[in-house]
Amino acid sequence: MKCLVGAVIVLFGMITSGQASEPCGKISIADMNWSSATLIANVDLFILEHGYGCDAELVPGDTMPTTISMMEKGEPDIAPELWSNSAREAIDKAVAEKRLRIAGSSLSDGGEEGFWVPEYMVKKDPSLATISGVIANAKLFEHPEDPSISGFFGCPAGWNCQTSTAHLFDALKLADAGFEMVDPGSSAGLAGSIAKAYERGESWFGYYWSPTAVLGKYKMVKVDFESGVDFDHFTTCTTQEECENPKATMYPPAPVHTITTEAFASKSPAAFEYLSRRSFKNAQMNTLLAWMEENQAEGDVAMEEFLNNYESTWMPWVSSEVAMKVKKALAEL
Repeated sequence: MKCLVGAVIVLFGMITSGQASEPCGKISIADMNWSSATLIANVDLFILEHGYGCDAELVPGDTMPTTISMMEKGEPDIAPELWSNSAREAIDKAVAEKRLRIAGSSLSDGGEEGFWVPEYMVKKDPSLATISGVIANAKLFEHPEDPSISGFFGCPAGWNCQTSTAHLFDALKLADAGFEMVDPGSSAGLAGSIAKAYERGESWFGYYWSPTAVLGKYKMVKVDFESGVDFDHFTTCTTQEECENPKATMYPPAPVHTITTEAFASKSPAAFEYLSRRSFKNAQMNTLLAWMEENQAEGDVAMEEFLNNYESTWMPWVSSEVAMKVKKALAEL
């Protein structure tokens, strides 16, 4: 009887530890080719390796190739930041067939898109936080090539957002208000136009998205279209090239998930639970991305910055035992 009681106590201790009885083994984590994704991948790598005893490695990834590989080959085990709209039907099907599992939202606010103006302009005139205020003050937003007309900076050519931006430009009747679309040429050109305006204290009005280093460095205000969000119209018309009668609608948040294979989730429930809790807010991620850009930091360096200076964010994601292991490993770097 004493042996039985002792065995039960040991077993209970292993279960309540949340990991001792759950082997993690060798796992692979997709390291996507954009800054927020590589930061999250490196955070997951360090926490899973040192906190949960996983033999973890990073492998190159991108949205569609990673999704297809996870569904068809069962690898990599984890996609830390997957913008799932682009493959929503395939992911839902794979989840229903128990090939993939959605751990949670890597960005709790979702990806954010919109039309923006500098914060300093809104502080001077709060009406500029609304589309009616922007239209009423269209002459403030001089076109960079022709000051006699108003300029709106659009989405870079060839990007998916070019379609929705053009339709919303029409739906909001910005041309009637004197605006002309400005082609930024590239992502760098669009970011550079914001930086130039901010550094000179000039006006700026155009499309941008979050999380990004630009919105971490330059405080911008998303313009309220005073329309609310019409999700059905946005998905069936605003984002479609053949949309004949676009209506005004705010951009709905884009779901950004952490996806794992079902095999990983079943084998390592404690590690999966960590992934289900691990989530960043856009404002915080913007700040981290700005830090990465200013310091020319790769994902592994940004991971150290985050784990060392944002304990109040990441420690609630894990047990106290795991947190101690992670902090010990950090101290040894």
